[in-house]
Amino acid sequence: MRTGGIDSSQIQAMIAQLKAAATRPQATPPAIQTEKPATKVDFSDALKGALDAVATSQNKSEALSKRFQMGDDSVNLSDVMVSMQKASINFQATVQVRNKLVSAYHDIMNMQV
Repeated sequence: MRTGGIDSSQIQAMIAQLKAAATRPQATPPAIQTEKPATKVDFSDALKGALDAVATSQNKSEALSKRFQMGDDSVNLSDVMVSMQKASINFQATVQVRNKLVSAYHDIMNMQV
């Protein structure tokens, strides 16, 4: 029997599928793993790691640029430009973090005890 362009047997089949899905046991949620306490990270190590990452992105960008200038066909101009923009953004973010650190240092030094 067709109602409004939709076959009622298809509707009944869909309802049966929905009921079967509703009666199936739900997947058990993943067990919550208790994490170990975070290891202490030395500030100087974290800062050095961040600066090394910025230097790496700048070196990669420079290497891609040189390869493109030398006529390497495997390097696209778009890859070079994206790499240069990533390096620039990384450097600008690092400068902003440095500025905030210097500002916080000055605020702390100017506090009255």
